[in-house]
Amino acid sequence: MATQMFEGRGHAAVYQKYRFAPGEELQQTILSYLREKKAIPAELAVDVGCGSGQGTHFLGEHFKKVVGTDISEAQIQEAKDTPCMPNISYLVCPAEELPFQDASVDVLTSFTAAHWFDFEKFMKEVERVLKPGGCVAISTYTVDMSLRYGDCSEKLTKIFRECWDAILKYSHNRLKYVLENYKEIFEALPFPDKKRITDIYDQIPMTVEGVVGYMESASPYQTFLKNDPKTARTLLQETEKRMLETMGVSSRETPVEFWVRHVCVLGCKGR
Repeated sequence: MATQMFEGRGHAAVYQKYRFAPGEELQQTILSYLREKKAIPAELAVDVGCGSGQGTHFLGEHFKKVVGTDISEAQIQEAKDTPCMPNISYLVCPAEELPFQDASVDVLTSFTAAHWFDFEKFMKEVERVLKPGGCVAISTYTVDMSLRYGDCSEKLTKIFRECWDAILKYSHNRLKYVLENYKEIFEALPFPDKKRITDIYDQIPMTVEGVVGYMESASPYQTFLKNDPKTARTLLQETEKRMLETMGVSSRETPVEFWVRHVCVLGCKGR
């Protein structure tokens, strides 16, 4: 069974507000692969571990029908409460027990979620539900983010990383799969026709508030918050203050460039 880390309504609400959609480079990497494999246009795409639907929305533009699934009722409720295209729907279910018929899905995706799954069971489901010639795209962004703003990018990134490193001390041991660039997930994918790309870089438009909110939405921060609420809250408050002072601005709404690196595992089921 998948590891459940995003269950509370409060955490789900923060996640919905501050988590970002797949960036342009990641989107184009996936779409190019699907075109190469002639997997689009297609009828049905399923986004597994969809959270509050950030990645699912992107799929809605390219498929006739898109279903987002997640084990967390709170996350799915947030997804349902967010306006989306009429061809998108959501279901609560584990990644390892997908409610789709054999060979019924054209494309299956998972954005920054697969490291929480039971790989062996999930991959059996991938193989079962995909049509012959169907494709899978499993991605995550890594923890080595950076910030850019004027001539203080280096200082800003240092402040962010100091805070981020303190938060990551509370990481679940499954973060190791992200740190290993999804190597184990790639190896578990049961299709001979597969590849792993580890150097997709995206600039995500953010504000100072958004960067701090992203850290708040991370599962290690939520663990930190439960263990030591005062220290956890003070860390984010002080980090935001340092960032604003370094930038020479007073508004939390000041835009910054948030750079992330994605890893993407792509595969195609044999016909």
